[in-house]
Amino acid sequence: MGTGILRVEKKVPGMNETLVNVAQFQAFFLTFTRIMATIIHVPVLAGRSIPNPIKIGLGLILAIFMTPLNFSEFGRTGLDLVAFAGAIAREIIIGTIAGYSAILAFGALSIAGNLIGLGSGFAAAQILNPALEEQGTPLDQILVVTSFLLFLAINGHHSFLMGLQKSFEVLPINSALPTLAQEPLLQLTASLIKIGVQLSFPLVATLLLTDLAMGLLARVAPQIQVFFLGIPLKIGLGIFALAIAIPALSPLMRTIFGGIAPQMLLLLGK
Repeated sequence: MGTGILRVEKKVPGMNETLVNVAQFQAFFLTFTRIMATIIHVPVLAGRSIPNPIKIGLGLILAIFMTPLNFSEFGRTGLDLVAFAGAIAREIIIGTIAGYSAILAFGALSIAGNLIGLGSGFAAAQILNPALEEQGTPLDQILVVTSFLLFLAINGHHSFLMGLQKSFEVLPINSALPTLAQEPLLQLTASLIKIGVQLSFPLVATLLLTDLAMGLLARVAPQIQVFFLGIPLKIGLGIFALAIAIPALSPLMRTIFGGIAPQMLLLLGK
């Protein structure tokens, strides 16, 4: 007598359904595109010294968390190929505009470092600054690295990421390009250049007084080789003055970094 085995197969509802539809993938990719176009302008998060896999991984992690918050604005239907390509281009432009505020913030510190280096004699030793991807002086390097540490210490990266998320509230994914007014852009650029000069002013004034003193010394004692005496003196004085000035300048640096997120939203039209 044969025995039979009864098999009962239970079909799980939705087992054959697609877990991620086209609209969800497109929303994720557009969010990822804007995030990457923005964070590449922040040297602390995605500078040239940071490996590309880490940059992409950071962008993917942020996109995973931010996409569900922005998917409701995208809609449930996907875009065709031409519309999707246009949306990608718009997200790259929007991310670049948003990241411009970070470029200006760290650029102000670079201006300050270059002015200090020019007065202290360090300008003759131009080296590559891998963080800002430009030539700079050793004092510029010190000031920029110190600003990076301060940026992380005051949770400037948290403020930047909150501003990045708010940019999706101001301009949801697949939105039209913002109207970039000239006046806010020019005012922002001029204000950060002014801050860069303010950061360097105490040290530049100290070095200017040193030049005046060396000039008087050259008139009083012409036999002294003021040029050869002044170079090491100004270099040492510049380093000493920078060490004293950095704690005093930290409130102004906090103001610069604290304004990145509001300036980002200002450029996007909020």
